[in-house]
Amino acid sequence: MQVTRIKPFFILLMALMLSACAEAAHPNLVITSDNIEQMRAAIDEPGRFKNAFDKQRHMVDELIKHPIVVPVPKDGGGGYTHEQHKKNYQLMYNTGVMYQLTQDKRYADYVRDMLLAYADLYPTLDVHPKRKVKAQNPGKLFWQSLNEAMWLVYTIQAYDLIYDALNSSQIKTIEDNLLKPVALFLSEGQPSTFNKVHNHGTWATAGVGMAGYVMNEPEWVEKSLYDLDKSGKGGFLKQLDILFSPQGYYNEGPYYHRFALLPFVTFARAIENNEPDRAIFQHRNGVLLKAIYAAIDLSYNGLFFPINDAIKSKGTDTIELVHGVAAAYALTNDNRLLDIANQQNQIVLTGDGLKVARALDNNLAQPYQYQSTAFGDGSNGDEGALVVMRSDIDGEQALLFKPASQGLGHGHFDKLTWQFYDRGNEIVSDYGAARFLNVEAKYGGRYLPENESYAKQTVAHNTVVVDETSHFNGDVSVGNANAPTLDFFETTDKGTVSAGSIDTAYAGVQLSRTLALVNLPDLSRTIAIDIFNVIADQAHQLDLPLHYQGQLIDTNFAIEANTDLLKPVGKNQGYQHLWQKGQATPEAGLARVTWLNENGRFYTQTTLTDGTESFIFTQIGANDPNFNLRNEHGFIRRVRGVSQHRFISVLEPHGEYTPSKEFTLNAVSQVSSLEYSEQGSLSLIEVTVEGRQFLVAINGTEDAQANSTEFSYKNHQYNLDDRLGVYVLSNH
Repeated sequence: MQVTRIKPFFILLMALMLSACAEAAHPNLVITSDNIEQMRAAIDEPGRFKNAFDKQRHMVDELIKHPIVVPVPKDGGGGYTHEQHKKNYQLMYNTGVMYQLTQDKRYADYVRDMLLAYADLYPTLDVHPKRKVKAQNPGKLFWQSLNEAMWLVYTIQAYDLIYDALNSSQIKTIEDNLLKPVALFLSEGQPSTFNKVHNHGTWATAGVGMAGYVMNEPEWVEKSLYDLDKSGKGGFLKQLDILFSPQGYYNEGPYYHRFALLPFVTFARAIENNEPDRAIFQHRNGVLLKAIYAAIDLSYNGLFFPINDAIKSKGTDTIELVHGVAAAYALTNDNRLLDIANQQNQIVLTGDGLKVARALDNNLAQPYQYQSTAFGDGSNGDEGALVVMRSDIDGEQALLFKPASQGLGHGHFDKLTWQFYDRGNEIVSDYGAARFLNVEAKYGGRYLPENESYAKQTVAHNTVVVDETSHFNGDVSVGNANAPTLDFFETTDKGTVSAGSIDTAYAGVQLSRTLALVNLPDLSRTIAIDIFNVIADQAHQLDLPLHYQGQLIDTNFAIEANTDLLKPVGKNQGYQHLWQKGQATPEAGLARVTWLNENGRFYTQTTLTDGTESFIFTQIGANDPNFNLRNEHGFIRRVRGVSQHRFISVLEPHGEYTPSKEFTLNAVSQVSSLEYSEQGSLSLIEVTVEGRQFLVAINGTEDAQANSTEFSYKNHQYNLDDRLGVYVLSNH
């Protein structure tokens, strides 16, 4: 009998073929079979995970009592059909989790029936009737393909969770009529979005890539990682490389950082669970983990700093960051993250969520300490920075300074702007986005026209406007090509100081700003110092707005108020939306403006003026026929016909007001004098607070690190070892 010998090559080939044909184990994305075993055990034990399970099961049980509704799409964002499809994908996912944890087949049947309903509907759909014709690509279920990709990210996980409860006929129908067409529509059907380095591309690549893992389409995974032609010019990895700085700062700012975090973390978790050899969480020295920490650090009192197109109510308790914190804790066991998880007060029903729940049950949380930080911007960290200065000497304070890049299409023309926060509230404010998110009655829930005509314009921010024209003349492409420079940043026990500059916002104009959050010795108080220098090659009108939250209390100069007739401050570039409520030209010396914030504290900006600065008091709301804008207050410091000017001011928190007890303390500014001088690269600010004289010295040398410097001031010698020095001159 002749024995046929099979060559090793053919054995290897057959093994590879069998491997390629093998069905993937389910579930195999964020939640895996290994997680399920531990999660099932946890729902029988008292603790946070069981509590979260019981709460979600009750919610799911109530919702699945109702008939399945899969409507023909017709509404834009916030409309009935939009919201119904959004609710559907969230419910499918949550119900799929219930099936895995309980093995109760009615949960799998519900998800199955909804998927089959979508499989009947989807082949009949053309592009959405409310699509944005001149904007991003449309979806079919939704008005934009972004929402379609979000639907796929959730729905593919729901399908994965109930896969083993389906028969082959149901699998074929759901995949052939629904999931594969959606994945192909979002990838090959819309290459401009799929290959785009942008949050829309992140959602699309995440959805298609996870679909590839579930439906055994490895080519989809490769295309999601490296773009459609697998060149590496686009795709998920390129997004990680370009959209985040080395410190984890996201190019579009904290609000979109939060939004993009979910697909980044979700797809990365799926990659880690399916192909751990890719070491996705180690990519770029762990940039995704850094991004999770950065999202936390770019918040104050639980809310994200509202730069660029930001909805100001979004904060660290958003579900995107709940998933992010859970993933980061599972990977690092950093007990400081448990402090954030505890504040979020949400446990996600995943393997990572279980680790967080058990750690919290065991009281392992440690305080998360927020630090003053300069987050470098740009993929190499060399396109300016977003600077956060913090102090907790007299209540938790934060000063945000923005010598950062444009931030793509969601960026605002606000180079070198700043914001200030104290005792839980926004004090010096930024408008954020002009939008009522998903409120269809307000422009379909989309960005309002005033987002372009006001919110993005420079005058809506706290930075210099030249000749009533926005930075880069409002051209996004020019803005994206020209970032400010972070000149220096330093934090010590004396406070934090930073400087930034830009000479491309206006032709022939150099803008430079230094901001410092200074701790005053012995007073247990802080002040914020602002030095804004403008040097131009010809004369201009210079405006420096300051937008504040609160009620104007007092000024030390007379205001000519416009009580009978209001007119806009200007005609375009945001000025047309500002009512001119009053005007004044203070005499040379100190000009003070005091307001009261709802936190019960007074704030005074004291300006050192030479008698040429006029003040224009404003209220937002002019040329706003649909009442889309919030009626917030501010004032503009203006000088005309100058080629060089330095704006100098000090912001001082002071006093207390408790209306319930009719109690008022120190409602008047306690800054009684302010002087400014320079010695070479040193800026010297003498300020008297509560009768005590302080000298603040800032070393603005161009050296990478400030060296020890000796200087003389009013016949006394001083030594400055750092960028920032604070000296007590007298105690009268």
